[in-house]
Amino acid sequence: MSQQSDPEEPSSLGSSPEPAPIAEPTPEHPAGEPDPQADPQGEERRLKGDPRFGRPGPPINRNGPFYFGFVATIGALLAWQLMKVVADLSQTITLVVIAAFLAVGLDPVVRFLQRRGLGRGWSVAIVFLGVLGIFGGFAAVVIPDMVEQASELIESAPDQVDNLTRTPWINELNAEYGVVDNLSQQIRDRASSGDTVMQVFGGVLGAGRAVLSGLASTFTVLILTLYFLASLNSIAEAGYRLVPRTRRDRVRRLGDEILKRIGGYVAGQVTIATINGVLSYVMMLVLGIPYAAVLAFVVGLLGLIPLVGATIGAILVVLVGLFQSVQIAVIAAVYYLVYQQLENYLIAPRIMSRTVAVPGAVALIAAFGGGALLGVLGALIAIPIAAAILLIIQEVVIPRQERA
Repeated sequence: MSQQSDPEEPSSLGSSPEPAPIAEPTPEHPAGEPDPQADPQGEERRLKGDPRFGRPGPPINRNGPFYFGFVATIGALLAWQLMKVVADLSQTITLVVIAAFLAVGLDPVVRFLQRRGLGRGWSVAIVFLGVLGIFGGFAAVVIPDMVEQASELIESAPDQVDNLTRTPWINELNAEYGVVDNLSQQIRDRASSGDTVMQVFGGVLGAGRAVLSGLASTFTVLILTLYFLASLNSIAEAGYRLVPRTRRDRVRRLGDEILKRIGGYVAGQVTIATINGVLSYVMMLVLGIPYAAVLAFVVGLLGLIPLVGATIGAILVVLVGLFQSVQIAVIAAVYYLVYQQLENYLIAPRIMSRTVAVPGAVALIAAFGGGALLGVLGALIAIPIAAAILLIIQEVVIPRQERA
């Protein structure tokens, strides 16, 4: 009986064996790279190296003191260099942060115009032109008076101190402790010294550099604000795309709510500070307090600082009123006491009702912490950042802890 040969076995009748089939390229083994199963010796040579050049040594001991010290030193040097770069760019970072907050604060107005049927581009253009108009009008009307009044305030400081010494209770205090005499003499010495202006402004060249730097910074902030305002949605969407797709929708909702709250807070704080400055200007005109334009601008600027800014501005106005008479100072103090109550319980709740909801203790800690870290800018941005953190805790951290 003849045996039937297996068709899968190669024939032994002198025919050469068929070559091994070439492996198809797969994601695990792309084209041009040998398949380890098809060529085990080649894979062994690839892992162990060519024996002609010797056998590879053991891998580096990552637990060794030399390796740890080297990596730690490189990490420390990189961290130090990064801190140095951040310190060198602190002014630029400050301008970028200011522009970003201005853009977020103006975004609610842009969205309001969009809801009225205007496109995003036209809305941004109208809002930005309005901002330029407000700044231009303010510069043309108020700044000349402010410069003149500031110069008069510096020149008349000794006379103001003399007027203050004529007050009876101040005279008694001065007769006992001599505080006002010493202060008056120091102010007169400073005012009569030709080096005072040079010391304050660093010379004429230093003053010119300060003015040019201020103009350049203002121009930079305006340009960055326009860019951020025009591309705010694109920037936010680019950030959302860095989040995994499964969580992107929730992150987008939280991010939009955070931007909405920050924008409302910035716009509301600017509105409240503007109201404070305008009403303070009217009050000082009625009472005859000098340098009303300068003081009103300072009060409005300090009003941007949460919690303590309005109080500092009020104290400053009361002190200037005290140079005129005690009655004017008392009336100004009573005005600010009444106004701050109206602001705290009537104006601010109406303006801030749809913005941020931060407990008083958290707001106070955030404002002082931000001020300690970044100065006035840190105090300005601390409360909206605290509101954003509270929102994340309420919507993400607490529900996760409840499900755990």
